[in-house]
Amino acid sequence: MLPRRRRVVRSVEARLDRLLVSAYSTDLASDGDAIMDTALVVTGIAGVAFCVSHLGLSSRQARGRLVDFLGEKGFLGFYTLVALLTLAAMIVAYAKAAHTVQLWWLGLGARHLPLLVMPVALTLIAGGIIAPNPSVTGMENALDRPDPARGVLRITRHPMMWGIALWAAVHLLVNGDLASLLFFGSFLLTAVLGSLHLDDRMRIAHGERWQRFAAVTSYLPFAAILRGRQTLVWSELRRPVGWGVGLFALLLLLHPYLFGVRPY
Repeated sequence: MLPRRRRVVRSVEARLDRLLVSAYSTDLASDGDAIMDTALVVTGIAGVAFCVSHLGLSSRQARGRLVDFLGEKGFLGFYTLVALLTLAAMIVAYAKAAHTVQLWWLGLGARHLPLLVMPVALTLIAGGIIAPNPSVTGMENALDRPDPARGVLRITRHPMMWGIALWAAVHLLVNGDLASLLFFGSFLLTAVLGSLHLDDRMRIAHGERWQRFAAVTSYLPFAAILRGRQTLVWSELRRPVGWGVGLFALLLLLHPYLFGVRPY
């Protein structure tokens, strides 16, 4: 009887051990899911904060009050700090978020779409940095030039914003998951609404000077050219295209190491 009882006890103990291990493993999995879920929530919150802070802090009322309190340089420093903090939170949270909630799937062939769009996006971004852009803080004097729209500004007066919008849109379409919607969607919304907001702010601040610039440019890419209000000068696009293609080639090489995904 004694050996039999011992066998029963050992059998019960073994079952308890298996149950405890199973419960512990489930807890670990639940903790991992909780971390992923938390990261997803933080991605959304940081994305909203990124978009709202960009639009809110640059509004006439908020900007005016903050400039009065902090000064122009103090405001720019505060604005940059908020942008960097919310951006960092978005990036860290997105990297840790679960990418398992698939909202749509365009197929394997769609993964090559960024290879077509990104050179254009990077050319617009590079051109927006190279060309004297009156819509950029500190470059408002470019409004007084005889030809205020040169280079990619002939395509759109917001080349950097549209470059960011194209980058965000194509990555959002190709990925199609909830985390990417929150992350890239925040950039897309900020770029599109930010451009419209900037147009309104510059129109009020600079009046006829801005109207003269707006008359020969367009918010939507190529709209002014198609309507005959602007002409595309190919020679002015050499530097932006060169920088855009160079950046694209560099990103192709570094993308697997920086983001863990091979884009080709």
